[in-house]
This record gives sequence, structure tokens and C-alpha cells, in this order.
Amino acid sequence: MTFLTVTADRTKFLRLALVADAVVTGGNGLIYLLAAGPVGDLLGPDTGMLRGIGVFLLVYGVAVGFLGTRADISRGATKAVIALNIIWTLGSVAAVATGLLEFTTIGAVWAIAQALVVAAFAELQIMGLRKTR
Repeated sequence: MTFLTVTADRTKFLRLALVADAVVTGGNGLIYLLAAGPVGDLLGPDTGMLRGIGVFLLVYGVAVGFLGTRADISRGATKAVIALNIIWTLGSVAAVATGLLEFTTIGAVWAIAQALVVAAFAELQIMGLRKTR
């Protein structure tokens, strides 16, 4: 008779949530950075603002990806990612509500949609962190 030994990696779900966040965030940052003109025309914010956001998102995405690929994932760093994702979500909603970034209609819809995605990543990361206990 053959036995299969199964070892549960309690960090698998958290890793997936962090790496998915990193890929989406980094991709967004790259687009904002490299195509700020056309993206600005579509969404509303000026190119300087979009490039700044793009740099931030690219660096943040790399950092989150780095965290998600470590042998040991830091609980503190993961909590920081979750907190920043929540702050980003609230800030995006506030930017639309106040008109701060002068979004077009498409831009306002995009900002709310991406805020929902970021909130979903935060929730998945919270779930993943709980699974590591």
C-alpha cells in the first residue's frame, strides 16, 4: 500500500493574495507611468499626477511581491500592506467624492472600481493572515 504525505502550507492563500495584489498594482503603475497622457485624457487627472501615482504603485507592487515570495512572510509587513490597501480604498472614494482629481465620468467609475479591487485584496490578505495561525 502507498501512502501520500500531505503537508499543508498555511501561507499559500496569503502568498497568492499578496502576489496577485503585486501583479495588478505593478501593472497599473506601469500603465500610469508609461501612458500617462492617454490615460489622463480618459480618466481626468493630469499626467504629472498619474506619473507620480504610477511610480508609487510600481514601487509598492514590487515591495508587496517581494513580501509574498519570502520563505517567511512577516505578519507585521502583511498588516502594513492591508492597512495601506484600506487607506488607498478610502482615499480613492474620497478623491471621487470631493472632485479632488477632477475625474471624468469614466475616471470616477474607474477609481471606484479599482478601490473595490484593492478592498478585495485587503480582505483576501486578512483571510490569508488568519489562515497562517
